[in-house]
Amino acid sequence: MTEASHTASGKSRTGCVPAPAQQKDVERRVREAGALIFDCDGTLLKTPDLYAAAWQSAFANAGLEMKLDWYHARAGMSEHVLLAAFEAETGVAIDRSRAVRDLRHFILTHMDKVEEIPRIAAIARANNGLKPMAVASGGSHQIVLASLQASGLLHLFETVVTIDDVSSAKPAPDLFLTAAARLDVDPQACLVFEDSLQGIEAAKAADMRWIDVTLP
Repeated sequence: MTEASHTASGKSRTGCVPAPAQQKDVERRVREAGALIFDCDGTLLKTPDLYAAAWQSAFANAGLEMKLDWYHARAGMSEHVLLAAFEAETGVAIDRSRAVRDLRHFILTHMDKVEEIPRIAAIARANNGLKPMAVASGGSHQIVLASLQASGLLHLFETVVTIDDVSSAKPAPDLFLTAAARLDVDPQACLVFEDSLQGIEAAKAADMRWIDVTLP
């Protein structure tokens, strides 16, 4: 885990194990931070595969195909941002309301598939009660809260900010700035944990330090 440029594809590599020197650097940066802000999907939780299956199901219900490679290159995008990207790239219109409804239904009925990412969840647990902490996710309020509850992590955070709370999705800084404001911490004192290109760009735009959790 380090502050470095992300892969162009935005794909997650959450199985990487940090080297000892890099782990110490992460620990130092966590100690120095005034607050910790975590992305949810792909950062705290192993949900990219669940989301991929949910999107495939939602698209299939609309008589369309969504290829896994196409999705994984855009994992982390908010629902309507991803749908807009699909329409722009294919020229095929989709009933967005129905697609989102079908997506969320699939995820909510498969909450037993939600697992934490141990090395990131461990950081949150270790700092519970020691530092202000928030989740800032491009997912919906309904899904993010349900996922954090199912994983047993929800109680660790003072606040959870979702796409339903802001006007612009990542890479706009709105989610992170709202989290900092709710925690009453200066954005420059916040350390963000992210797994996606758009999330890292959002942290930069918010003038926050960040850690790419997909890198060793």
